[in-house]
Parts: sequence; structure tokens; C-alpha cells
Amino acid sequence: MPQSITTIGTMRATARAIFDAAVARAHPSGCLPQHLPSAPATGRLILLAAGKAAGSMTALAEAHYLDQGFPRERLSGHAVARHGYTAPTRHIPMVAAGHPVPDQGSIDSAERALALATAATEADLVLVLLSGGGSANWVAPAGGLTLAEKQAVNKALLRSGAPIGEMNIVRKRLSRIKGGRLALAAAPARVLTLAISDVPGDEPAAIASGPTVADPSTTAEARAIVARYGLDLPPAARNLLDDPANETPKPGHPAFANSEFRIIARPADGMAAARAAAEAAGYAVHDLGADLEGEARDVAAAHAGLARRLKREGKRSAILSGGELTVTLRGSGRGGPNQEYALALAIALAGEPGIVALAGDTDGTDGGGGEATDPAGALVDPQTLARAAEIGLDPARSLADNDSTGFFEALGDLLQPGPTLTNINDCRVILIEP
Repeated sequence: MPQSITTIGTMRATARAIFDAAVARAHPSGCLPQHLPSAPATGRLILLAAGKAAGSMTALAEAHYLDQGFPRERLSGHAVARHGYTAPTRHIPMVAAGHPVPDQGSIDSAERALALATAATEADLVLVLLSGGGSANWVAPAGGLTLAEKQAVNKALLRSGAPIGEMNIVRKRLSRIKGGRLALAAAPARVLTLAISDVPGDEPAAIASGPTVADPSTTAEARAIVARYGLDLPPAARNLLDDPANETPKPGHPAFANSEFRIIARPADGMAAARAAAEAAGYAVHDLGADLEGEARDVAAAHAGLARRLKREGKRSAILSGGELTVTLRGSGRGGPNQEYALALAIALAGEPGIVALAGDTDGTDGGGGEATDPAGALVDPQTLARAAEIGLDPARSLADNDSTGFFEALGDLLQPGPTLTNINDCRVILIEP
């Protein structure tokens, strides 16, 4: 017997509640205050923030110090988030910049951050608040690289299907702020970085391209990545990759002697909250981990097989996974990794009764055109393909054209929470009712 509309609706609502629990766990209001350090006794507090959570982190941090009576004249800084992700601040200037492709706001913000860091003294504390998206929000092209050329490099990397870690290895070589260079500018001041991780493995050097930590990767690795994906880089970028003097500072460099890096929220924390919510709803959780990587459509096919097996075993189950999937662009449609995963999952499940899924980016946007109104992901249920057929949608054609947004938009099944002002990567939920 086909699954009832009521049951499908309940499962869809439960999947959304599980996703929301993961997002709430990573919001700065719950994870930042307890990590804020004491204000410097005599020097200045210089607050620098970049990334999708920069607005919420900055507002919380400045309120913490101002409400304790820290003198405004000793508090300075600059904050930048992607367009649509800023938040009202009382004292620290807050601006918007492009993401995933940088713009002039990214250039201006990086220059301001570098200037403030360079002016810091031994008596000052440089408090850096980092989150995913910081790589595009802080852009300081090295050598003779122009903004237009840096944008072209970013677009090439995004289209290549390379994992975010490999993208950042290349980006660090083209920048005066990434790969530990912000810490170089701030020395000898004390530097404390508080970060919300959005990268598999929570590697500090990968979060926002590691502006305040030593970089273990090498220029040779960057050149190999460029060759592996056949990236066509402008001459100025190739010159930087070929210049031994352009290598990033490594572990043991004296600039990091007075620098501390602390992760305050990570993908695993969000997955733990999702697990608790799923278990509270009565599901046995099959946890695939917080750090999945791979081509979205391939991962979806594997997850569909797992869901079918758990259903055959008669288990009321929830399959949970995090991480950051990739999409190799072959078509000209609109979409993102979570939406493409959802579309490929719907095709692989082929209307299997009793299975509902949600895939979404915890920052509130998934790929797309870089607008804050872009969807975060999509939902799939046993009627997805049937409803698509009724209005003339061909899921296979949509997938071939990388047009997952168009597909789910027509069905009314896009996940659209809006900017969440945090970012711990993706959260995927598959609920199974035998």
C-alpha cells in the first residue's frame, strides 16, 4: 500500500527538525561566549572577523567586551561576511563581500585586516573570528595578480570538482593573507583565533585557508593540483606557483610563537545534535560521519543502496552524514552539491515507499549564484518522481544539465532556511519507515 500523505508530511517535518538541530548547535550564540578571552590589560583589542558567521560572531564578541566596560577607544577591528550574512554591530565596522567568487569588498576587507594586524604591538590582542567563507571574503592578491584574474582562478577551481582542501592549497599561494600570512603581519602581538570549522577533519590550515596558522602544504602540491585538474591559470598566477620565495610560513616559524588557534564548533558537533534529534524521534541512527567527501551523485547512489538494505531489514532508521560533496559541472543548469545529491538520490530510490530525505548546507545556501536567497538544499520523498512526471520534468535530463535547482523549484521541494549566520558544512538525513 502506498505511504499516506500524512506519514510523508510527518517524515519531511522530522527531517527538517533534525537539520535545524544541527544548525542550532553551531550558532555562535551557543558556542562563542565561553571561549572569549580576557581583554588585554593595557593594550588594544583588535577584532578581525571573516566568513559566513562573521556577523553573528562579531556582534556577540563586541557586546561581551563593551558590556564589561572595556573602553571603546581601545577596541578596534573589521568584519566581513558574504552578501546577506552581515549582522548589526555597535562599534566594529561590518561589510559584505562576494562568495564563492570574491569581489572588490573582499579586496578592501583583506587590506583593512592586514593594516590593522600590521599596526598591532606586543601589548595588543588580535582576536580573529573565522568561519567558512573566509577564503572568498579575505582576498589580497599576491604579485601582479588582479582581482579579475583571482576571480577567474576561483571559478576554475569551483568548476573543477576539486575538494575544498585542494582548492585552498592553490589559493594560499596567490594571497598575502592566507596560509599564515595574517599571523606574520600581526607578530609580535598575541593572536587568538576562534574558528567554526566547515572542513572535513577540522584542519586549522584549511578553515578559511588558514590565515593565522602555519601551512604544511607546499607550492609543489599546488602545482600538482593545477596539473591534475587541467586548470588554465593566468600567467601571474603561474609565476607565483613557480616562485620558491612565495612559499608559505611553515610549522616552527617564530611568527606563530604567540599565536593560538581554537575550534569552537565543528561538523561533528552538529552531527551529534542531529543524532540526538533523530533518536528522540524514535529512529535507530546509522551515522556515516561528519566528513564525507566525493562526487554528489556517486555518494547519493551509495546511500540509496544503504537505505534500501536497511528497509529490507525492517529497521526504522535514520541515515545521517555530513562533510562536503563536490559537483563536476557538465551542464549549464543551476544547483549545488546538496541539491544534486538529492536529485541523484531520488533517481536511485525510484519512488521507494517509506523513505524521505533532506540534504542541506548548514550555512543556508548551497552553491547557486552566490546570493543569500539561494536554496540550502532539497527534500525528497516517495512521490518526488511521480510529481515530476505529472508536470513534464525529466529527472535524468535535469541531472545531466546540473539543474537540480530548477527541478526542485518546480516541485516546491527546495530547502530555504535563509542565511543561518553559521557554517559547519552539510547535513544529510534519510529517514526510513519499513
